[in-house]
Amino acid sequence: MTDPEPRAARNSRGTTGVWPLIRAERTALATDLAALTDEQWRTPSLCTELTVREVLAHLTAGASLNSVRWLAGVIRCRFDFDKQVAMRLAEQLGATPAETLERFRRVVPSTTKPPLPALAMLGETIVHGEDIRRPLSIVRDHPIETVTQVAEYYRGSDLVVLAKGRVDGLRLTATDGPFTTGAGPLVSGSTVALVMAMTGRTAYCDDLEGDGVELLRGRCETA
Repeated sequence: MTDPEPRAARNSRGTTGVWPLIRAERTALATDLAALTDEQWRTPSLCTELTVREVLAHLTAGASLNSVRWLAGVIRCRFDFDKQVAMRLAEQLGATPAETLERFRRVVPSTTKPPLPALAMLGETIVHGEDIRRPLSIVRDHPIETVTQVAEYYRGSDLVVLAKGRVDGLRLTATDGPFTTGAGPLVSGSTVALVMAMTGRTAYCDDLEGDGVELLRGRCETA
């Protein structure tokens, strides 16, 4: 597979420098979810038709799936990638929310991944973490260096999730960090809000400002 990582992935930190960031994000998410009630676990996430519990199981699956198992699953599901995701999620859900959380805690230090760049795994962790937190009104103050790397990755990639194409023709500018990209109508806001909108989360468009926000919102809604 051709490596689609943009310049942020090729900095002096190297791939190994991304895994501590992933572990930190997983640890923070597990901590945030430690005291959820059963009702909260059933809350719809920002991922269509998935509860917050199911999104957490999806993250566990991603951290448990190497390239060989990923390919075997793809073949088993006859190249239906959505079916593969659902199958792997079900494998990691567990019988109770407590078991779902415990399974996630066990993969916090994992460096296992499907055939994706490590930065894509960091992006998945942050984006799906926010898919869970936002409906629960949980706020995480992500390190700006971490979310900037993710924003730089998504601005140049349509791998797994459409992002580069979604922001084509727009100028994105972070108000809390150095991230900026593109040319055209302005979309500005926090780096996290930009990342979430780049990956199609319409709710985060409410946190953005500029002449390009409604265009970006429309692209999120029609994806």
